[in-house]
Amino acid sequence: MNIAADNTHSVVFNEEDRVTVYTDGSCIGNPGPGGYAAILKRGSMRKVLAGGELDTTNNQMELMGAIVALESFTRPLPVTLFTDSHYVIQGITLWIEDWKLTRWRGSKGKPVKNADLWQRLDLARQPHKVEWRWVRGHSGDPENTRADALAHAEAEKRRKRAVTRGPSAAEFGFD
Repeated sequence: MNIAADNTHSVVFNEEDRVTVYTDGSCIGNPGPGGYAAILKRGSMRKVLAGGELDTTNNQMELMGAIVALESFTRPLPVTLFTDSHYVIQGITLWIEDWKLTRWRGSKGKPVKNADLWQRLDLARQPHKVEWRWVRGHSGDPENTRADALAHAEAEKRRKRAVTRGPSAAEFGFD
């Protein structure tokens, strides 16, 4: 699925500046500890962004991979963003405009899950000319495989941190 979303109106983009981005999210448990990763490539330059949360969902981490990548750019750029998340692809290319019109309500009138992250992604994409591309996960695409491994490693770091930290004083009833 290759979908271009042009949210820019008067910016002229130089295709030589195009950045290719691979993102992924991972969650152990869902909800549970999670991680995200974004691999940014332009020519011979490469940058990896990664992070996570102790208590999150897989969809939230998938969104964060794309958000962090787009927020990292300091100027408007043409971007090709690959994700293996149907949730991200469909949300940003098919559903988001309706959500904005309905004040972040879904088709059944209920609040959109992760509306805060969708709003952040919507804002992050605005200065750029983003082409959204879906890539099948675990299909042998080397960059998708690397993004998956990085995201899982971030989730695993947080799982270990949660296990070793133990309960807080508040969790024992001491403040």
